[in-house]
Amino acid sequence: MATSSSNVITLKGSTDIVAEFFHYGLNSILYQRGLYPAETFTHTQQWGLTMLVTCNKELQKFLEQIISQVKSWLTDMTVEKLVLVIKDIATNEVLERWQFDIDCDKSVDSNTKREVADKEIKEGIRSVIRQITASVTFLPLLDTACSFDILVYTDKGLEVPEAWGETGPHFITNSEEVRLKSFSTSIHTVKAAVAFKKSD
Repeated sequence: MATSSSNVITLKGSTDIVAEFFHYGLNSILYQRGLYPAETFTHTQQWGLTMLVTCNKELQKFLEQIISQVKSWLTDMTVEKLVLVIKDIATNEVLERWQFDIDCDKSVDSNTKREVADKEIKEGIRSVIRQITASVTFLPLLDTACSFDILVYTDKGLEVPEAWGETGPHFITNSEEVRLKSFSTSIHTVKAAVAFKKSD
């Protein structure tokens, strides 16, 4: 018998949860790392946490386009990872690389229904978001003007939107990496890590 803490999850439900995580997670990184002025973010409640999301229309549009495309790849099970890189504008050097590996259970189709504890999924997401927030305690200060880019890794041979260009992996030379927590919907599992340039 299902307990009240269990919910049934479908591929669509799992996709929505992961896309929502990326929406708040990417906003959180951009806020925490100071890529946009603090006053351009607004507070909102999600998963029992106070989250910050951008009010910058251009940034909103950019993130929405990416997340909407990622949603379609999550549904098709063709996305492998999403990476946010932070670069020094003057030198184009990569200073930080936030990587989210996505494991998809390819045995699932649109008719699959799984019993999961909704509470556990939310707790997993909260743990990752809390670590993103706490990352400022160990990441080096970004004391130069920085820009960011988002890379999405998909299965080979996949059609990508025309506006999206091919790019290199943007690895960091001489980097340290900190593995963050992961969460699973039982259909998609997201594992997070951040790599950063060792301070001289």
